Amino acid sequence: LEHLLSPNRLHYFTFHNTLAEEHIVGIPGDVFIHKWLNSQRLKPVRIAKELVKFNERCFVRLLGDMRSYNFIVDITPDFEDIQLMIRPMDFDQQCYNGRMNFYRPQFFKENNELVFFCTKHLNLATSMQYQREEQTQIYRRMQLGHMRLEALLRSMRATQLSTPEKVVELRTSLAEFYKHSPFLTCDSMGEILSVNLHRLAHSLRGSGQPDYNQFATPTADQLE
Repeated sequence: LEHLLSPNRLHYFTFHNTLAEEHIVGIPGDVFIHKWLNSQRLKPVRIAKELVKFNERCFVRLLGDMRSYNFIVDITPDFEDIQLMIRPMDFDQQCYNGRMNFYRPQFFKENNELVFFCTKHLNLATSMQYQREEQTQIYRRMQLGHMRLEALLRSMRATQLSTPEKVVELRTSLAEFYKHSPFLTCDSMGEILSVNLHRLAHSLRGSGQPDYNQFATPTADQLE
């Protein structure tokens, strides 16, 4: 999913049922927050924009537990500026947990400083614009790799990735959040992910704007 739906490419070796992925190079998120977040060399808006996009990618593809020590920040000097990208480096909570906010990095207390930094430098309209941009990019990647993606989703739907209790909890939360009843018919995490991607594609084929704000400052009782 990371290879197919994100701007990042993963290199890996496979042998029978074993997959060994490459080491993902970058500054650990917690180190970046403490040592780089307020650096004069980085543009605050660029950092905030990347967090919104990373948050959206995780939520759409249901990658959980993206606390600051489970992602890295890849900083690349450019001709006129410094580019940065937030990348996950731990994938063991893909489509497993039943709590919806577990798939939204903005709700982890370990990410608080980064989240507050983002809301300080981006207003709601701008954050929703970046969110929509990332949704569009995900949709384009879905179209480009649709055969590989469907093969993966077919396998995920046929595999028990989590417990029935967690499946019910997540499908109920997502159905309520998106006001999208097809989630309620899902019996596996693979089905939930399939419905979520189909919902995204359907919303982008229409002309309406999202009627929810996914990137908002979390309240104390929402933090994981």
